[in-house]
Amino acid sequence: MEQTAAKVTKLPSCTGGAGGGFLIADSGSTKTDWAFGSFRASTQGINPFHQDEGTILAILQHELLPQLAKEQHTPADVQSIQFYGSGVRPELEGKMERLLATVFPEAHSIQARGDMLGAARALFGHNEGLACILGTGANSCLYDGQRIVQNTPPMGFILGDEGSGAVLGRMLLNALYKERLFTGARELFEREFSVTLSDVIDRVYRQPMANRWLASLAPFAHAHLDKPEVNSLVVQNFRNFICYNLVPYHRPDLPIAAVGSIAFYFQEQLRQAASIEGYAVGQILRSPIDALAQR
Repeated sequence: MEQTAAKVTKLPSCTGGAGGGFLIADSGSTKTDWAFGSFRASTQGINPFHQDEGTILAILQHELLPQLAKEQHTPADVQSIQFYGSGVRPELEGKMERLLATVFPEAHSIQARGDMLGAARALFGHNEGLACILGTGANSCLYDGQRIVQNTPPMGFILGDEGSGAVLGRMLLNALYKERLFTGARELFEREFSVTLSDVIDRVYRQPMANRWLASLAPFAHAHLDKPEVNSLVVQNFRNFICYNLVPYHRPDLPIAAVGSIAFYFQEQLRQAASIEGYAVGQILRSPIDALAQR
């Protein structure tokens, strides 16, 4: 699709500050965090790979704009935009930029890039390191302080996504129904989530957004980290992430830093896994939005 929006231009590598009409977004599979000066908002996740243009426009117009309006902001107040999102591949950057230009026609510069670059900038700024996203999905990169120089393809929750909430949910279900967890775990789980085994199979194999549903099971694991087998399962998920995604960079000398709810709420297990594999973990952020807004 040919880019036609004249107002969409490329921004320099690390435009700083969310003030001065600057709107910034970090979007994962489940939700999008927005910053506009001191204003913060959340909408459902935006992914131009999985969602059509109508769906994305509806999220922007019916979820984001009303929240801006409550703070007395109009679309015309937005002068420039940086959008970092899951699914914003190079070939889809133009599509995302055009959609943003449709909703914010006064923005003179708009940049859409992958969420991995946003995470790396938030975590390391202009320093090098191993940047990771550990949320509903998982991703990583070798970052040189300005750009991503290497990226192990995450491949999604069926073929990859080790370390993610979706894979943690998948591992949890496997352990539950194959009786590898503590006594009464299956009954406790089914009562808490109001499901049976047939419901689980239906939800994973027949319903949409199976990755989101699997990730939504992570709180059950978190609530039972005192059980050795649950703690070990979480640690193993992170060890798999490190072995299959970070080891290929051949830079154990660099620190690991991560964003995402799974990294944040299971950070003790992440640090344990990293130590076992010979890595050190630095900064862990639940969301990169505040750090991005300050750069």
